[in-house]
Parts: sequence; C-alpha cells; structure tokens
Amino acid sequence: MQVPALQLPAQLQRGLKTLYTLHGDDPLLQQEAADAIRTAARAQGHSERSVFTVAGAHFDWSAVMAAGGSLSLFADKQLVEIRIPSGKPGKEGSVALQQIAAGAAGNDSTLTLVLLPRLDAATQKSAWFGALDAHGVTVRIDPVERAQLPGWIAQRLQQQGQRVAAGEPGQRILAFMADRVEGNLLAAHQEIQKLALLYPQGELNFEQVESAVLNVARYDPFKLAEAVLDGQPARVQRMLDGLQAEGEAAVLVHWALADDIRALNRVKRAVADGRPLPMVLREQRVWGAKEKRFERVLPRLGPAQLAQWLQDAHKVDGIVKGLKDADWPTDPWQALHRLALAVCHGCAAR
Repeated sequence: MQVPALQLPAQLQRGLKTLYTLHGDDPLLQQEAADAIRTAARAQGHSERSVFTVAGAHFDWSAVMAAGGSLSLFADKQLVEIRIPSGKPGKEGSVALQQIAAGAAGNDSTLTLVLLPRLDAATQKSAWFGALDAHGVTVRIDPVERAQLPGWIAQRLQQQGQRVAAGEPGQRILAFMADRVEGNLLAAHQEIQKLALLYPQGELNFEQVESAVLNVARYDPFKLAEAVLDGQPARVQRMLDGLQAEGEAAVLVHWALADDIRALNRVKRAVADGRPLPMVLREQRVWGAKEKRFERVLPRLGPAQLAQWLQDAHKVDGIVKGLKDADWPTDPWQALHRLALAVCHGCAAR
C-alpha cells in the first residue's frame, strides 16, 4: 500500500502496521519519516531495535531472518531496520525480502522498517519491492524542488509558531531564505530551527531573518546543474559564486556540468536515430525532475550546439586540472562560469 509522505503521520495515528518501506534520496525527509515510525513503534511497545545495513553481495541475510523471529528477555516487541544504501538487495536479498514481507502480517511482535534510496521504475516493478508494497506500507520520499522551497519553509515556520507577513513582503523573505540554502533541506531545517531559538513565536520581519541566515548557504554542484538546465543565469551565477566561496572543488562542479552535457548529447543522437525518447531516457538513467528538464530543453538544442558544448567541456576539464587553453580563461572558476552560462542561455526558453 503506497502512502504519500505527507500522509504518513495520519496513517500512523490510524494504526501501526508491521511493515514499512521508505525510499527516497533526501536524507532529512527520510530521517523524519523514519523517526515518526520509530516513535509510533516505541509507543506501541516495540522497545528493542535491531539495525542491519546491507553492504556487498556477501551480506548475511540469515541474521536478518533470525532477528525477526527472536526476542530478548527484556522486550516483548521489537523493531527491525533493514538499510539498503545501494537499493539492490541482490538475489539472496530479494528472496529474503519477499519472505519477510509475506510473514509480516502474522508477526505482530516485530515491526520491520526497510530504508532505500530513490528507486527507478524498473526496480519498483521487481518481485521483492512488489512484495514489500503488497504486504506493508510504502512511502516514497520525493525531493522538494526549488520552486516548492518557499512554501516548504513557510510550512516549517508555521509548525514552530512563526510566520512571515502576507503578500509580497512575506514572499520576499521566503525567497531570500530559499536562495540562501539553495535546495539543501538539511541546511534549511537548521536555519528554521535557529529562528525558533532566536525569536519568539509570531511574525518575523526581513531584518530578523537576514541576520539569522546570512552567509549560511549550502550550495550543491548538482543543484547548479539543475539551474543550468532551467535556463536561470542569475541563479547560476549566484550558485557558482557560492560554491567557490565555500571551497567546493572545481573538478566536482565541472563533472556535474559535463555529465549533463554528455547525457544530452547521447539522448539527442539516439532520438535522431529514431529511438523513442522515453526509452532512451530510461537507458541513460535520466528520471524524475531531470527527465522533465531533458524533455523540455532537447527540442531547442541542435547537434552542432551540443558538439560545441562537448568540446568546451573538454577544454574546461583541462583547465580545472591545471592546463591552459588560448581561447579560455586560465582561472578554473572563470572557465566554469563561461561554460555554465553558455549552456544556461542555450537551455533558456526562447
């Protein structure tokens, strides 16, 4: 049974199930969902907790199977957590998870919590995931996109009794906070908590928020790549400046940009050969929000443009590693600015 993440608290209040599966990439949101399940489990007497992290093909699944059927002398109920960071349990794990799922309904003394990263469509159709979904509650943890971040911040402020002014002044405050944390929910969560410590409940003004969150941005090279595909030059410029100021490695920033350029080129060539776009995107492991971005920008890009970006990315790769090119700046960050903004303008709506 699939339950949206926002509805998980209501589902837990209606009654605790014996099997939960969480899958998603945002660490804060997954941690909060898992904590909600753990709290509900403790309230129902699940006082003993066992944690298993599946690492490598030789993981001993027999230990997990045994844990579900054994209790200590000091607890009558237990919580068994199975963490699979790779999202791939392997052949033995697939069989074990199906057995665990099938036995969950008749095992009221054990609550099983399975933690997974974001899964692609093919993995969600696997036998083991289907068994987890059929016999328990499955919660997909979707990321908060940049456009949704101001609303998410406003909701979190409301939960701690704080708010911003209605209308344009309040939206300005929320946009400022969103710009400073730049898509990093953990950083946003920390700054929202800081506001609760610094100021009483009630309405916050811009000066209070600015003084609390100034210079705390947490920039992400992969969020930068999203801004480039979205054709937002001002945001790209700000993020590049932030990444440089925070000491991020220029090589990593270049890798995030070049990886998207290469993927765009591969997809464009495959579609030109007559292959369906959805199939090509799946093969290139482009899904979720990036899939929508690719679908939007690819019709605007020609083979010659993509070939030029590939060549430029190759030159910038050398520059960030200490080489020089007569036609490009010698400073790695200046070269990254030039490459990112060129691609950004090419992806912008015309």
